[in-house]
Amino acid sequence: MKIACWSGPRNISTAMMYAFGNRADFSAVDEPFYAAYLALTGREHPMGDQILASQPQDPAEVVAAIKGPDATPHIYHKHMAQHMIPEVPRDWFADMKHVFLIRHPARVVASFSAKYDNPELSEIGFVQQAELYEQLLTEGHSPVVIDSVDIRADPEGMLRALCDRLGLDWDPAMLSWEAGPKPHDGVWAAHWYNAVHGSTGFAGAEGEMPELEGEMKALAEAALPSYALLQAVRLRA
Repeated sequence: MKIACWSGPRNISTAMMYAFGNRADFSAVDEPFYAAYLALTGREHPMGDQILASQPQDPAEVVAAIKGPDATPHIYHKHMAQHMIPEVPRDWFADMKHVFLIRHPARVVASFSAKYDNPELSEIGFVQQAELYEQLLTEGHSPVVIDSVDIRADPEGMLRALCDRLGLDWDPAMLSWEAGPKPHDGVWAAHWYNAVHGSTGFAGAEGEMPELEGEMKALAEAALPSYALLQAVRLRA
């Protein structure tokens, strides 16, 4: 089984990758289109030069690797929805089981803007998630939507429900992992993954919603319709 998990930044996407990567029957891949996205858009990101040097910049080469054989019975791909720009082929979608990982826009914007200056709507993934979800439905897929707030409130219940929907046996190894970097981390982990590297499992339930002002408040509000579309069909434990 090949799983494509579609997220945006500052979600629990890395923790989810660690959960699946901790299973003996899974390997994991971290944002395989990141370098191609930067090369094609010219965007400047933290550690941009290192990212460009660490991965293929040709999306066709990335697709070939995704469609190729895997070393383990199953593989989990962590994707950022905003990486799916028009130049990136989508003909590999048919080979995957698709999962959408969502988080309330106010929480994403508050966290992302602390590490990335002046983010735009196109950089936080919500519009692209909604568009990808609608495309997959049109093509006959049955994508699963999970909300990070539900996972953090009940990790075992939600991960059991997700495995059931995907047709996987439950594995309690998904609930905990050793602290520190992982072999499947992207090179950008040095900038983004400090919190998850200190973790040994999913963080507890989320606290109060952050208060945003000005441009950041407007950004979160612009993302709300896309989030609401997916949140309405999210998986329940």
